[in-house]
Amino acid sequence: MSMFAQAKKRFSKFFQNIFRRKRSRIGIYGPPNAGKTTLANRIVRDCSGDAIGPVSEIPHETRRARRRENVIITGANGNTLSLDIVDTPGVTTKIDYHEFLEYGLEQDEAISRAREATEGVAEAMHWLREDIHGVIYVMDSTLDPFMQVNIMMVGIIESRDLPVVIVANKTDLPDAAPSRIKSAFPQHPVISLSGLEGTNMEELYDMMTEHFR
Repeated sequence: MSMFAQAKKRFSKFFQNIFRRKRSRIGIYGPPNAGKTTLANRIVRDCSGDAIGPVSEIPHETRRARRRENVIITGANGNTLSLDIVDTPGVTTKIDYHEFLEYGLEQDEAISRAREATEGVAEAMHWLREDIHGVIYVMDSTLDPFMQVNIMMVGIIESRDLPVVIVANKTDLPDAAPSRIKSAFPQHPVISLSGLEGTNMEELYDMMTEHFR
């Protein structure tokens, strides 16, 4: 390595240390109804007793990113991490207002919800491009992990070189198969858990303190 390259590397590390961020901003991403907000609420409640947002069986209940600052995560490994948690709208390749009609919504409300959900997806992608330091990517372990949105999103996360922990969620359901997600994405850490019941959260916190420092 040349003297110039060595000096450049030393200066780079010097400025990284000076301007090192105080908190990592972690985005919770995934398809609609994967359990992102349920998981975000579990994390925030475990740390502060509060919640970050409402949940619903209707897709796209979260249509705007919600941020909770200074969430302190402590793992069983003794590591502690200060985070900003960003619960993002469900990312999908298609939003059709007819889908909301199936849940009993009136047409005007369904159209409005579809419009807001589309704007929410754009907002989530903006956060991913500009303001996210790491990703918790949530998948429903009862569904096929090779959905187009999962392949696309994991590829985008990898292209940005962001640390990612994949959550195989909803293991409380009888047809859950988290092993399919582990087989689909062997290049990333995958943790099986139930955000609803809070099972295996300690393993998630350990993984977060290791990957998001």
